[in-house]
Amino acid sequence: MSLWSYANPAKFMATTDRFILPLVMLTALCLVIGLGWGFFGTPDDYQQGSTVKIIYIHVPSALMAINAWAMMLVASLIWLIRRHHVSALAAKAAAPVGVTMTLIALLTGAIWGQPMWGTYWEWDPRLTSFLILFIFYLGYMALWSAIEDPDKAADLTSVLCLVGSVFAFLSRYAVNFWAQGLHQGASLSLDKEENVHDVFYHPLLFAIAGFSLLFVTLVLVRTRTEIRLRRATALEARDR
Repeated sequence: MSLWSYANPAKFMATTDRFILPLVMLTALCLVIGLGWGFFGTPDDYQQGSTVKIIYIHVPSALMAINAWAMMLVASLIWLIRRHHVSALAAKAAAPVGVTMTLIALLTGAIWGQPMWGTYWEWDPRLTSFLILFIFYLGYMALWSAIEDPDKAADLTSVLCLVGSVFAFLSRYAVNFWAQGLHQGASLSLDKEENVHDVFYHPLLFAIAGFSLLFVTLVLVRTRTEIRLRRATALEARDR
């Protein structure tokens, strides 16, 4: 079966309806294990104390903030190239989830930064690019709301998503470009011999899995809602 068949709203609704409940259950399980194990089953760090446990929220939310924009970029490109409405609605649905993850990452980063750096905010390259990404999220959502024609809104927001992808990329790799930044390197990396210590590493993996599944679940639910709203709007216009 072709992947493009799911661009049909009816096909998309019928297929995703079977996955929502299992996704919710798996999401809850991973979050309970990851956050419970992380906050209550790991020791304090010898340097950072209990502050280190904020990584179980900060790292997954920061990761999903960037990946949410990446997902929006792919969906926007599909819309611009193939004109599949479900992809445009999926990108629209992901934006509020992504901006929430970005806000959580910024707030938890500030909470962690105060005892570690002595300040809640520093114009570090990664922090600055992350703040700009947050502003792009807000602009993306505002643009969808400001334009009545859904196809025109999808076109313009897709272009905005392409531009904002630069800052999503910088948010991920800024510490590699600017060595003088205060922000530490990645806690998890395939090209590093050592990550965080195993006692923190394994619960962090569950937390990341939980946040990832939460993102997928919320985007599916919101996309289904957008499809229903689009149908309702079409029926209302036809009945006038």
